Amino acid sequence: MRFAGRTAVVTGAGSGIGFEMARLLLEEGATVIAADLDPASVPDGAVGVKADVSQVPDVEAMIRTALDQTGRLDVLLNNAGIGSTADPVSCTVEDWDRVFSVNVRGVFLGTKFALPAMLEAGRGAIVNTASVAGMVGLPNRTSYCASKGAVIAFTRQVAVQYASTGVRCNCVCPGTVDSPWVGRLMDETEDPAATRAALTARQPMGRLGQPVEIAKAALYLASDDAGFVTGEALVIDGGLTAA
Repeated sequence: MRFAGRTAVVTGAGSGIGFEMARLLLEEGATVIAADLDPASVPDGAVGVKADVSQVPDVEAMIRTALDQTGRLDVLLNNAGIGSTADPVSCTVEDWDRVFSVNVRGVFLGTKFALPAMLEAGRGAIVNTASVAGMVGLPNRTSYCASKGAVIAFTRQVAVQYASTGVRCNCVCPGTVDSPWVGRLMDETEDPAATRAALTARQPMGRLGQPVEIAKAALYLASDDAGFVTGEALVIDGGLTAA
């Protein structure tokens, strides 16, 4: 019950990693505001909020809901994200802007509107979902790699900016995770089974990560157990980047 009496906001909480984040926070006693384009899909017990994280009014309303519900905001998990499979030549300007609007603008907006309440309280933890794609180059992931690199850089800037205030900011960097989003990307390929096999084989552990494994790492960073941790990009990738 590390989060008993605390209020947390999770974006992209309708499936995959975000769903597990919200579910675990509920299990550990938090009041959870679970934002998603489909709020009906969030875990039972969470307060579902419809939100497009790239839109200012939606993000403002998401944070306001948390404050109206409990009068506090202790944890923000900026998890919502999208991907793309394109190289620099085939990547369209529209695709680039779409990925950055969610993966980077969404993280910025969530942080921007959560910080005033956290700074006023003198406490708070922000955890952003980045990726190992922000640390190494992956083929045909032009906009995705660039966006996740931006998330890591933004995380570190916020961490340093507010290190003395009681507000911490970290990010998790998953490898390939067996999530609905990754499944959809596989289904778009010519041979989904071969794609899955290739993605599995490139990870030294010989398997894909599970959403709950990433969620547990995020909860550690959001908890008091990580009270001396800020600016960290925590890699959870089955050894992918170590190989």
